[in-house]
Amino acid sequence: MKGIRQHLKVLQKIADNSTDPVYPGTRAAGTDGYDDSVRYVSRLLRKAGYKVTLDPVDITFNFPAELRQLTPVAAEYETGVFTGSGSGTIDGGQVIPVDINLTGDRASTSGCEAADFTGLDFSGTADIALVQRGTCFFGTKAYYAEQAGAEAVIIFNQGNAPDREELIVADATTVDEPIPGAPGPITHGIPVVGASFAQGVALAQSGSTAFVKVLPAETRTDHNVIAELPGKKKDNVVMAGAHLDSVIEGPGINDNGSGSAALLETALMMANTKAPNTLRFAWWAAEEQGLVGSADYVAGLSDTERERIALYMNYDMVASPNYIFMVYDADESTFPAPEGVPIPAGSAAIEDVYESYYTRIGEPYDDTLFSGRSDYEAFILAGIPSSGLFTGAEVIKTEEQAAIWGGTAGEQFDPCYHLECDTIANVNNNALRVNSNLIAFSMLTFAYSTESVNGVPGRKVPGPRWMPTPAGPQGTFAGEGGGGLHHDHGATS
Repeated sequence: MKGIRQHLKVLQKIADNSTDPVYPGTRAAGTDGYDDSVRYVSRLLRKAGYKVTLDPVDITFNFPAELRQLTPVAAEYETGVFTGSGSGTIDGGQVIPVDINLTGDRASTSGCEAADFTGLDFSGTADIALVQRGTCFFGTKAYYAEQAGAEAVIIFNQGNAPDREELIVADATTVDEPIPGAPGPITHGIPVVGASFAQGVALAQSGSTAFVKVLPAETRTDHNVIAELPGKKKDNVVMAGAHLDSVIEGPGINDNGSGSAALLETALMMANTKAPNTLRFAWWAAEEQGLVGSADYVAGLSDTERERIALYMNYDMVASPNYIFMVYDADESTFPAPEGVPIPAGSAAIEDVYESYYTRIGEPYDDTLFSGRSDYEAFILAGIPSSGLFTGAEVIKTEEQAAIWGGTAGEQFDPCYHLECDTIANVNNNALRVNSNLIAFSMLTFAYSTESVNGVPGRKVPGPRWMPTPAGPQGTFAGEGGGGLHHDHGATS
């Protein structure tokens, strides 16, 4: 735990010392804060004896966007650029609401169909489509707006729940099927920026005009950090990863310094392990831009190299301040996976190891949707068994969850999610301690045997096997039992 806290302090200091001219004080993709994070992690791994590869990744670097309302009120709004946005400046553009719903349940299908734009006049030289979050992919909304003749798109949050009030900035490269000629991923030829629900309400006023500016993006090169410890079984690779970048708004110490630091300390502790299976650790670039680093890595693997990977474990936000313990629901015991999200055979066996550990130490846990919302997406799409841990982001903790895990009902699992306040003070030490031990334990378990996942026989870890239990520091094999403290309370990712 001491080593993990030290890593977090260093990541915080790296962000604090960042003098990036565009996004200082962060470790975001394309900044010196990210470069310094890569140097820190790779230096320690090389010193520990790992074979370290800095895997280059081309990332899109967006400059700060501008959004100002000019009439009937004058206001400057915080905004951000959606992934896939085009560039341009629209000064005094007419804001045209598209099938929005600002009252009642605020249910919204705004911009999800071409028909939503029928009858709206986008024939001017500076028209801005105002669309509301809800129902379909952001890329679909932007695509139809551009097809209708809009010169820019503002996508504002839906406003139907506390976690859908604030500024929304996300990925607009994915579209709903089928859109003829635009199967996705797509890029747009016009600016696509975000807004909060309150900003959307203001912009929806009659006679509203606005100023939108998005500068052309730059292509920059970041690096995934890949560290490998060869085992006797070169063709049976046990892999775990965590994204190393932060958002542009802050230092990203819970998201995802927590997963990065826990994984780094696990790798350092296992550097002298003489396990049968080959171990591979990864720290991903540009996850916050749409899983860029991990997707690029998997896409670059040959069929033979992909087949070498026995399993992948993902650690993204493992110490949220208002946490609950969650495991990706690979066996779909609580949440059916979304349509189109595959769950490779063997994934449930990884979930079982996590759950049996929580059970053995007396910690309740819950399922979270196996959604592909983090860096395991590329692996499951490639057929590689995967699972992971999660302690919550923007979702609100319920009274029932607070009764089980403590914390504050009615607040987000991470109130500083994607904000400047995601500092070292935004990490829960108990969640960090429990999940760090579990990350190390699961890596050690699969280092010696992946038989439950892919049928490749192994052997037990040389005893005694350390595993904290209510009875004392020495425990038994994690695969025994499991599920005794499983609470299905509707936790979601």
